Amino acid sequence: MRLALRRRLWLGSAVLVGGALLAVSALVQLPFIELSPGPTYNTIGDIAGKAVIEISGTPTFPTSGHLDMTTVNERGGPDTGIYVGRVLIGWADPRSRIVPRESFFPDPVSGEEVHAENVRQFNDSESNSMAAALAYLGRPVLRIVVVSSLLTGSPSDGKLEPGDQILAIGSSAVTSVDDVTAAMSGVTPGAKVDVRVVRGGAESIQSIVTAVSPQDPARAFLGISVGQALRAPFHLTVTLEGVGGPSAGTMFSLGIIDKLTPGELTGGKYVAGTGTITPDGTVGGIGGIEQKMLGARVAGATLFLAPAENCADVLDADIPDGLTVARISTLAEAVAAVEAYAAGKAVTPCT
Repeated sequence: MRLALRRRLWLGSAVLVGGALLAVSALVQLPFIELSPGPTYNTIGDIAGKAVIEISGTPTFPTSGHLDMTTVNERGGPDTGIYVGRVLIGWADPRSRIVPRESFFPDPVSGEEVHAENVRQFNDSESNSMAAALAYLGRPVLRIVVVSSLLTGSPSDGKLEPGDQILAIGSSAVTSVDDVTAAMSGVTPGAKVDVRVVRGGAESIQSIVTAVSPQDPARAFLGISVGQALRAPFHLTVTLEGVGGPSAGTMFSLGIIDKLTPGELTGGKYVAGTGTITPDGTVGGIGGIEQKMLGARVAGATLFLAPAENCADVLDADIPDGLTVARISTLAEAVAAVEAYAAGKAVTPCT
């Protein structure tokens, strides 16, 4: 009798402890970020009937196969962690990686600031990939002035967007960053100014009531930072919602090259990859290479283009069965690797 009672008490206590642990795992967040394979996007394909890379105003050519950019899913952020249960699941899942939050965000930053930076990096990547592709093809590139970022709640918030090309401020044409400073020097704080911009290929005039500059009460303030960007001498847009950061640059460059040149670069094969790109065609390293290789293979890729800077990470990772990895350090090497693979030839591996 006492033994049965003791057993029931023990079982009841175990249930209570288990329930408490479940409650803790569902409510308590830890300062970690989970990285897992994300979706891939074919840079020479369509999403919901719209081309990822859209080109008009210059001859284009048919493409085939895939030139997929790869992504990493991130759980957690600069001002949020992930729940205990998710940490345990991530540690047990060989496809995921759990990393301390401070390794991603060493300095205090808000989720809004991170999002804005990701958008800026993606816009820069689009500009750099276009410039690198056209330089590879020996074609000219235009230099323009664009909105790099804007402050939330500033006079320009809701009027301008990062990536907008600035054509004029008031009656002053804008062809350089210095032109913006010069045009604003003649505006009285609180006065309305017309900013002529191009967004998505369409020109518009945004009327903005300026504010007083926090740095100089005598100067008018729009709340934007501007920079020089590179543009094609024809219409070229990249449409991809919900993706940020610079790591798709190399694959965008390959997609642009494939669309602007006769013949099919991939030979109909499934190629994926990653890597930042500079206007001169230098491929840079990225994060999450293992998760990107896994995501690429799940999507169907058989060749993966990896930045040379990431080769140590590639060699430390479990490369998925059926996936060949090619080492690239320039856009020219990336093109050569895809062409070689399409022709059934060997590619340069990570060593």
